[in-house]
Amino acid sequence: MNVNPFRIDVAQAELDVLRDRLTQTRWPAEPPGVGWSRGTPVAYAKELAEHWLTGFDWRAQERRLNELPQFTTVIDGQTIHFVHIRSDDPDARPLLLLHGWPGSFVEFLDVIEPLTKEFHLVIPSLPGFAFSSPLAAPGWTAARMAGAFVELMAVLGYERYGVHGGDTGAFVAPEMGHLAPGRVAGIHLNGVLSFPAGIEGEDEPLSETERRRAADLEEATAGYVPIQSRSPQTLAFGLTDSPAGQLAWIAEIFHRWAGAPIDRDRFLTNVSIYWLTGTAGSSAQIYYEQVNDPMAWVPKPRGTVPTGVLLAGSHEYAIRPYAERDHAIVHWSQKDEGGHFFAMEEPEAFAEDVRRFFTMRSVAVRF
Repeated sequence: MNVNPFRIDVAQAELDVLRDRLTQTRWPAEPPGVGWSRGTPVAYAKELAEHWLTGFDWRAQERRLNELPQFTTVIDGQTIHFVHIRSDDPDARPLLLLHGWPGSFVEFLDVIEPLTKEFHLVIPSLPGFAFSSPLAAPGWTAARMAGAFVELMAVLGYERYGVHGGDTGAFVAPEMGHLAPGRVAGIHLNGVLSFPAGIEGEDEPLSETERRRAADLEEATAGYVPIQSRSPQTLAFGLTDSPAGQLAWIAEIFHRWAGAPIDRDRFLTNVSIYWLTGTAGSSAQIYYEQVNDPMAWVPKPRGTVPTGVLLAGSHEYAIRPYAERDHAIVHWSQKDEGGHFFAMEEPEAFAEDVRRFFTMRSVAVRF
């Protein structure tokens, strides 16, 4: 299997198109006084778009990203893009970092420096996201992604390794544990979702906080999930044609789920990658695949790989009794700060929790 060096090199013509489309944006009307209750406000989107147009420097961000050793390979017919950084520590352990939607490998930029002191890092773009595109075929479920990443780690020569997953990555990482429990030493998750199994009385031991999380999850996913899980291709027409549309679609999720301010240029780097790679539709396909994959809803045996869960201060929906039914939980960390995009919001706290989990005896002895 060929592993090829990769550099981001966006054609100037593409940046000119972005500038022209932002300049010519046809802004929607909105009812007065509704704020964020019906989605991204026009004034907020206009302010972000103006900075994207006049203050944001893609070339500077591109140079920063190209300082990272990036590669591509083809697994199961699909191009896979990844960052691979080897630690100077001869005893470092391999760690795979998996992002979610609407994030990208950019989520982990600020945790690379602290984590490479102890870990070799592999940070891929999920199939259909960023430079792991275009999708070569339908059917890229979380389980299929898991298989691709197990193969990627083998190709890179890592026999045993840890996996962190957030959001979509929090679905993929446990699938890797089911698929290759002898290779995956430990699984660290944030932004994890846990669901009832439909068993009578299973909600009885839930705390008031956990009951509220269950209700909040239904409300939090009521907008974007039905659209992306039913009509990702129709959605793609608007978001692929309008940078303002792509911006507003992602901005709503970051506003609702982030618990701390995120650097505006870092946020726009993430949005720019979606726009410049044209992956609004392909990144949304994972929702369609998961909802329509019968195997995704078949009960699985409880995972055997030691698992840690990090709950940020806000916008978290994990319910411990449900999570413990599905995973071998050995670490449950509650933070007062941050939110769903914890690695971007609180990189030092994120790195420390990852480090603490993978040095636990029950995890460390498996490497």
